[in-house]
Amino acid sequence: MDDLFERLRAGLPAEALITDQDVTASYAHDMASFCDAGAPAVVVLPRTVEQVQHVMRTATALRVPVVPQGARTGLSGAANASDGCIVLSLVKMDRILEINPVDRIAVVEPGVINAVLSRAVNEHGLYYPPDPSSWEMCTIGGNIGTASGGLCCVKYGVTAEYVLGLEVVLADGRLLTTGRRTAKGVAGYDLTRLFVGSEGSLGIVVRAVLALKPQPPQQLVLAAEFPSATAACDAVCRIMERGHTPSLLELMDRTTVQAVNTMAHMGLPDSTEALLLAAFDTPDPTADLAAVAGLCTTAGATDVVPAADAAESELLLQARRMSLTALEAVKSATMIDDVCVPRSRLGAMIEGTAAIAQKYDLTIGVCAHAGDGNTHPVVCFDHTDADESRRARESFDEIMALGLELGGTITGEHGVGVLKKEWLARELGEVGVEMHRGIKAAFDPLGLLNPGKVF
Repeated sequence: MDDLFERLRAGLPAEALITDQDVTASYAHDMASFCDAGAPAVVVLPRTVEQVQHVMRTATALRVPVVPQGARTGLSGAANASDGCIVLSLVKMDRILEINPVDRIAVVEPGVINAVLSRAVNEHGLYYPPDPSSWEMCTIGGNIGTASGGLCCVKYGVTAEYVLGLEVVLADGRLLTTGRRTAKGVAGYDLTRLFVGSEGSLGIVVRAVLALKPQPPQQLVLAAEFPSATAACDAVCRIMERGHTPSLLELMDRTTVQAVNTMAHMGLPDSTEALLLAAFDTPDPTADLAAVAGLCTTAGATDVVPAADAAESELLLQARRMSLTALEAVKSATMIDDVCVPRSRLGAMIEGTAAIAQKYDLTIGVCAHAGDGNTHPVVCFDHTDADESRRARESFDEIMALGLELGGTITGEHGVGVLKKEWLARELGEVGVEMHRGIKAAFDPLGLLNPGKVF
């Protein structure tokens, strides 16, 4: 271990190296439940590409595993340390290097906070759409690692659709440049997309070229209350079938609505079984909302409330933004699932989750990016109760199984990490797993990058 410290010190400033075990322990895990974490040997906080290269060359020479980290807001254990590893925290590499309004790109380091980038490009009349719920804390590097989504995905898509090019430090310390700065480009294999969502298992992203869009008009929001989740999901299907393109289409089930009411006294009726929020940022959002209001009423909505202006829209969105915090207050711990299904099966997914909650005698609230079928069932449980913790884990697995049965995927935006790696093989199949392992071996032949994750 002394050799490791000495070699790292040779290429790093003193403040970039943390060896105090009380401090390194605080970097051991992200926000996921039921995910084992080891004790890192050292935490490194580089500020330059060259410092990252030095770390990887040292790790390769000594055969020491490396766990890359961003802000550790992840929910799958992908940033959890392994025993004796180097934790490579990239939060100090936080510069926005370029914002180009003509080419509509931003060039950033991995530690840039999502919200900081969003506000910076707004000043140029531009828009960076991916907006995870943790956008005030999460980093662009972490978003790239897990291919994050957000509330606006229904119209604007996920992180992968905005990453044009990358600079990546490979396991042996070499620097790889992928992708482009141009609007189009098909030269060679799409290595950029390969790194997006790879959870630090193929290389260390140290720079990203991101696509930007013109800033859209201020969105207006509509809230619709339904007597059942099935009716709300029927409204979602009608909205999408008719060709509408909302900038946001979010659903909260009864459990979530009640939790928000309890915490924030939002005044939502106790009879609300599901709340659907729709938003448009079109030139005439009032007309779009009126059309969607009619579809919601046809689907059985008991009340439809369109916002008159941006301030009212923000009030309506508060309930959705409070969902996770409100559910966390129900019990001492939560497990947040992330199952995405075809929109046409959204109702079956929510009904099935309710049945699983009843089967295991648990509180499970569901909030969903309904427009793209991405559900977030939140299992609430008492972590000091061994039996309840067991039931929570079993219910979590049943929810994932349900998603696959409905033609979905085990993760829409949170990633695999430790939490879901056993399920990944079920989704990919034997041949798929073999191909993935072959790719991993090509980029990381010694298996040093984020070991024990994904596979």
